[in-house]
Amino acid sequence: MEQASVENLCVLYHSADYIVVNKHWDIRIDSKMWYETQTVQLQLKHHFPELADPGTYYGFRFCHQLDFSTSGALCVALNKAAAGRAYRCFRDRLVSKAYLALVRGTVAEEKMTLDFAIGKNKTEGHTHMMCIEGTEGCDNPKPSQTVLTVLEYGSYDGDPVTKVLLEPRTGRTHQLRVHCSSVGHPIVGDYTYSLRTDSGPYRMMLHSYLLRIPLEEELIQVTAPDPFLPGLDSKWTPQQCVQTLECLVADILTRTPTEETGGMERRGGPEESKTSPEEREKQREQCEQWLWEWPLD
Repeated sequence: MEQASVENLCVLYHSADYIVVNKHWDIRIDSKMWYETQTVQLQLKHHFPELADPGTYYGFRFCHQLDFSTSGALCVALNKAAAGRAYRCFRDRLVSKAYLALVRGTVAEEKMTLDFAIGKNKTEGHTHMMCIEGTEGCDNPKPSQTVLTVLEYGSYDGDPVTKVLLEPRTGRTHQLRVHCSSVGHPIVGDYTYSLRTDSGPYRMMLHSYLLRIPLEEELIQVTAPDPFLPGLDSKWTPQQCVQTLECLVADILTRTPTEETGGMERRGGPEESKTSPEEREKQREQCEQWLWEWPLD
């Protein structure tokens, strides 16, 4: 598989205020470490040096985050005002996101909502991980919800796997990885949440496929090409199609924010997992701190 490099940046969308790139699966967004020679930040500086803002630490303002091992659509704001507009869409939960994943085993239910509060793992040796409420060492768990929909059943390198679409309703650290693992279907190649046992695949099979940010000034709506196709990875063998990705995406794009957050059956959590006033205030303070750290243009 093609390795990451500073040169091979894939741009999905470019306007005066935003760039959306298709992040590679083995590259960090940014880093303060001198030895990190390949990051999305450096890719952007290489391809768009005239767009880098010297008044910011990284040169570019990332509107959201993707893990090192996750590929796909990543939005970058090109000025502080644009970043603020994007932030408000994320804050008000107007953004639609959907991820593709290959998960271990055969997922029995074709659609389910994973409703498990997620907290920081304080257990010795696992402090780099998150965990679900009720497990030993789980600190300060917060409501978290993911909708999982089965796309295809098949095998990866001879083992049964399921291709799924994951829609995060909240944005906790490692949320999709923790939720899939919690129901016995860890993401293929997730070395961390397989407790260092799933080391065979060349990457973790999690990809940010759809990103829709309904800004008043412009609509950002992109899909990052599906990397989990047998023509791209011969170890993945689809065997039974349950529903098409195109139909699911069309359904997502026609929903209102209210429809996305309500009226669904839940699994593994309480009847209601609303954000508390205290948590909303904390989120607001964190976002304000985030914006404050960006110098004025």
